[in-house]
Amino acid sequence: MEFSVRQARFEDIPDMCRLLEELFLIEKDFMPDMEKQERGLSLLVNDKSGRSLVVVADNGIKIIGMCSVQLLFSTAEGGNTGLVEDLVVRKDSRGRGIGKGLLAGICRWCKDHGISRLQLLRDVSNIKALTFYSKLGWKETDLTCMRRFLP
Repeated sequence: MEFSVRQARFEDIPDMCRLLEELFLIEKDFMPDMEKQERGLSLLVNDKSGRSLVVVADNGIKIIGMCSVQLLFSTAEGGNTGLVEDLVVRKDSRGRGIGKGLLAGICRWCKDHGISRLQLLRDVSNIKALTFYSKLGWKETDLTCMRRFLP
C-alpha cells in the first residue's frame, strides 16, 4: 500500500478524530468524545510554538494513520524530551509499515530539534503495541503512570 507521511493540516481533523475513536475504544483509560478530540487536535495542529507535531499517513484518498509528539522539559536529560501520543493506524491498514513510517517521521523531527529521548504510554493490555514498539527499539521502564483530574 502506497502512503506518505506528512504534517497534519486543519482539514485532516475529522479523519484524525475517527482514528482516535478507534484507538480509544481499545484503551481502558480513555473514552471517545469527538468534541474533546477535535478541540485537542485543533490545539496541536495550530500550535505555532514549535513544541509539538502531528503527522498523518495519507494514502491519497484518506488519512489512514496518525501520531503526535510534544516536547517536555526534562531535569533528568537537562533539556527537552518528546512525549509521543496517539499512534494509531486504521484497523484495515495495519501490518503494512504505516506505524513504523509515522514513528520515523516523528523521530526525524525530534532529532532535528535536538531531542535525545522519546517516551510514550501504552495500554497495559495492548500486547500488540508492546511487541510493535519493542521491535523498533523501545524499552519498558520501571515507572508507572499516574494521573489525577482537577475539579
